Amino acid sequence: MTVKEIFDTMDYGPAPESAADALAWIVDQGAAFGHFIDGDWTTPRKDFQSKNPANGETLADLTQASQDEINTAVKAARKAQAKWEGLGGHGRAKYLYAIARLLQKHSRLFAVLETLDNGKPIRESRDIDIPLVQRHFYYHAGMAQLMDAELPNAQALGVCGQIIPWNFPLLMLAWKVAPALAMGNTVVLKPAEYTSLTAMAFADICQQAGLPAGVVNIVTGNGAVGEMITTHEDINKVAFTGSTDVGKRIREATAGSGKSLTLELGGKSPYIVFEDADIDSAIEGLVDAIWFNQGQVCCAGSRLLVQEGIAETFYRKLKARMDGLRIGNPLDKCIDVGAIVDPVQLQTITDMVADNTDGETYHAPIDMPVEGCFYPPTLITGLAPSSKLMQEEIFGPVLVSTTFRTPSEAVALANNTRYGLAATLWTENVNLALDIAPKLVAGVVWVNATNLFDAAAGFGGVRESGYGREGGWEGLAAYTKPKGSPKALKLVEAFAGGKGPTDPLDRTPKLYVGGKQARPDGGYSQNIYGKSGALLGQAPIANRKDVRNAVEAAHAAKGWSGTTGHLRAQILYYIAENLSARKDELATRVNLLTGGKTGAAEVEISIRRLFTYAAWADKYDGQAHGVPIRGVALAMKEPVGVIGALCTDDAPLLGLISAMAPAIAMGNRTVLVASEAFPLAATDFYQVLDTSDVPGGVVNILTGSHAELAGPLASHLDVDAVWSFSSTDVSAEIERASAGNLKRTWVNNGLARDWMGAEGEGRTFLQAATEVKNIWVPYGE
Repeated sequence: MTVKEIFDTMDYGPAPESAADALAWIVDQGAAFGHFIDGDWTTPRKDFQSKNPANGETLADLTQASQDEINTAVKAARKAQAKWEGLGGHGRAKYLYAIARLLQKHSRLFAVLETLDNGKPIRESRDIDIPLVQRHFYYHAGMAQLMDAELPNAQALGVCGQIIPWNFPLLMLAWKVAPALAMGNTVVLKPAEYTSLTAMAFADICQQAGLPAGVVNIVTGNGAVGEMITTHEDINKVAFTGSTDVGKRIREATAGSGKSLTLELGGKSPYIVFEDADIDSAIEGLVDAIWFNQGQVCCAGSRLLVQEGIAETFYRKLKARMDGLRIGNPLDKCIDVGAIVDPVQLQTITDMVADNTDGETYHAPIDMPVEGCFYPPTLITGLAPSSKLMQEEIFGPVLVSTTFRTPSEAVALANNTRYGLAATLWTENVNLALDIAPKLVAGVVWVNATNLFDAAAGFGGVRESGYGREGGWEGLAAYTKPKGSPKALKLVEAFAGGKGPTDPLDRTPKLYVGGKQARPDGGYSQNIYGKSGALLGQAPIANRKDVRNAVEAAHAAKGWSGTTGHLRAQILYYIAENLSARKDELATRVNLLTGGKTGAAEVEISIRRLFTYAAWADKYDGQAHGVPIRGVALAMKEPVGVIGALCTDDAPLLGLISAMAPAIAMGNRTVLVASEAFPLAATDFYQVLDTSDVPGGVVNILTGSHAELAGPLASHLDVDAVWSFSSTDVSAEIERASAGNLKRTWVNNGLARDWMGAEGEGRTFLQAATEVKNIWVPYGE
C-alpha cells in the first residue's frame, strides 16, 4: 500500500499486539487453575475451559467449585475478617495501594489477558478497563485511610459474596473488591465462567502484595457456584452484577436471610439526540455508546431517540460511520469492534435480530472474519416504542431507533422501559439539558458524552436495573453497617378486653386515602382495647383493594416530588405546629393504647422529629464529585417515589411520624400501615394532616394486619420501596415479593430500633428515602 493509497482510502494497516507474555504467564501457571482460597491455590481440575472467542482456541483449564470448596473459602474469609478489620484504615490502605501499584506494573499483561479471554479490542482493555481498575484501588486506598475519621460510626459487614459478569471481568472485580476491602470486609468472589483469567492474575497480584490469607478468595465455575455463594448462611452481603432475571432470583433466594444486597443489572438505555446537537459529535459518542465492547455493556446506549427534524441526516451520517468501522482480531490496535464473548451469546444476538420483523435493519457492509464469534454493527430504524427490540436487552452490537418531536415526548419515550440504568442526551442548549436530565428515570445521565466512569462517582440503576451504587462515598454505604449489636424485637400484641367504651361518643375512624377519610373496602373493623380491657374504639381493617387505592392516590400526587425543599419544610413545620396544639389529647390516647406513661414524651419527640426533617428538607444536598475529566459529575439526591411502610408497633404515633417525615421531606409519597396493635393514634393523627396543607395523596394511612398487607404492598408494581419496622415477622415476605419489580426494601429482620433515641432518625432514613442520580456534564471547547 502506497502513501497516496493510504491518504485516499484512510485505511489502517494492522498493528498487532503481542500475546506472547500473556500466553507465557498462562503456561507458567500450568495452563490450569484451581481456586484461590486462604492465600493459596487448590489443585486444579480440568472441569471447563477458557477459550479465546476470536478464534476458538483454548487458553486454560479451570475448576468447577464444589460446595465443600465454597464452604472452605467462606470459612477462610470469616477467619480472616476480624483481623483484617482490626488493621484499621491505614493498615488496609497500605495493602490497597500496593495492589494498585502492582496493577500498574503489570498493566500490559492484564490488558492482553482481558482481550484474549473476553474478545474486546486491545485498545479498550489497555486504555479504559485497566486504568480504571488501577484508579479504583488507588481511590479506595484513600477511602480506607479516611474511614476512621470520616466514618467513625461505621463498621464492616463481614464476609461479602461477590459475583461478577463477563463483559468487564477485571473492572467489575475492582468495583466490588476495592470498596469491600477498604471498609474491612473480606470477600469470596466468583468471576464469570467465560472470563476467569484476569481474576486468576489478580489472585497472583494479591500474593505479590502480601495480602493476608483469606482476605480475598476467588472460586470459579458456572451459575451453580454463584447460587452456592448467594445462599451460604455465613455470608453477610451479596453483590451481583449480571442479568435482571438472575438478579430477581437472587432477591428471592436471599429474602429473609438478613444479607445486604447490591444488584447492578440490565439496561436498555436511551440515547437522545436533539435537533440542535452537534451531529458529528453525537455520532462519535454513539459509536462508543453501542459498539464499545461489542455492545456487551449493561449501560450501552442501545435505544437511539432522534428528533424528527434531523433524523434523515443523522441516519445517513450514522450509516456512513458504521461502514467505516473495523471488525476483526481484537489484538489489533486498529480494530473498533472485537469478538462476542462466546458462541452462545452470539447465537442469542443473531436469533433476536433474525426474529424481528419490525422496522428496517441495516448491517454495516464491512469485511467479517472467517472464524471466531463476530457480529456486524447493526442499526434497526423505524421501530415502535412497544417493539420487542425497543424493550428487551440485546447485549450485542445492535442499535435500535425511533424518532420524537418534542422534548416532553423524548422524556416519555426514554422512560418507557422497565429498566433505569443510564441515559445520554445531546444538545447545545444547556437549559434544555439541565431540564431533561432530572426527568430521566436513570441512575446515571451523561450530557454530550457517554460511558464516563470513575471511582469517585457512584454507578447503579433504578427500577429493574437494580439498586445500590458502586463507587464514591455513596458506594461505601453498601459495605458498612452502624456500629453496635441491635436486640431482638418482640412481637407487640393488642390488648384483649370485654369492658364498655371509655367514651360513649363514637368517632368512627376510617382509613386515610388521597387526603380524605375512606371506609375500608371489606367493610370490617376491629375492636381496640386498652390495658384495662376497656374498649377504646374500632379501627378499620384494610385489604388488598385498599392498598391499591392508596397507591393510586400516591401516584396521583406525583407533583409533590417536584416541589421545593423549602415548601416541604414549611408543611412539615406546620404539621408540627398543629400536632403541638393537640399534644395533650394525643399523649392521653397513646397512654390509653399502650398502657404506659410515655405518651407525653412520644408526642414531644414526634414534634421534634418533624422539626428535624423540616430542617433537612432543603439541606440534604448532593455533591459534585472530583472526577478526572474537564467537567463535573453531579450526584443529585432524588426521591425514591412511592414508599410503603409498615410502622413500628410499640410507638404508635412516633413510629408513624418517624417513617412519614423523612419520606415526605425528600419528596416521596407514602402509604403508611399504622401500628397493628395500637392503630388509633394514627387515625387521630390524620386529623392533624387535614389542617396542615399536606396535598391529598402525599400521606395515606391504612390500618389492619401487617401480615396480610405486607404482601400486597411489596408485590405492587407501582410501589418503589417498602420499609418494615413491624414486630410481625414479615421481612422475608417483603423481600421475596419485592423481586417482581426489584423495588428497594428496608426491613428490620426481627431486630429492634430505639425510636426514642438517635436510632430513630437521621441520615439512615434520608438515605433510604432518596436515590442518587449522577449527571456527568463535560465542559469546554
